[in-house]
Amino acid sequence: MAFTGRWETESQEGYDEFCKLLGIPAEIIEKGRDYKLITEVTQDGNDFSWIQIYPTNAKVANKFTVGKEADMETIGGKKFKATVHMEGGKLSVTFPNYHHTSEITGGKLIETSTAGSVVLKRTSKKL
Repeated sequence: MAFTGRWETESQEGYDEFCKLLGIPAEIIEKGRDYKLITEVTQDGNDFSWIQIYPTNAKVANKFTVGKEADMETIGGKKFKATVHMEGGKLSVTFPNYHHTSEITGGKLIETSTAGSVVLKRTSKKL
């Protein structure tokens, strides 16, 4: 499946502004700015396991089925319910404070998080 694999951050655009908007402390923003986030994705049809590994080995693991409500969690530990949708090969979900999309373009995982007019775009390469 297209999303399956282990991905490592290659570049980020809008990181500082996005993190500040979400209220992330400056020292955490500084630590994470150049960190190579690892994203592990397993896809079986419409069923996904999506794990992100952050600095100090903090992990966020979400499992979901496209089109069905699922229990999700943010990096800050906030639990919420959301439905992930797929349109044209692009996954999309609304988190409590922003909208997030993920797609595979040119063999790269492109993740875009939008909060109002602030956009974080993360590009990851497959390992």
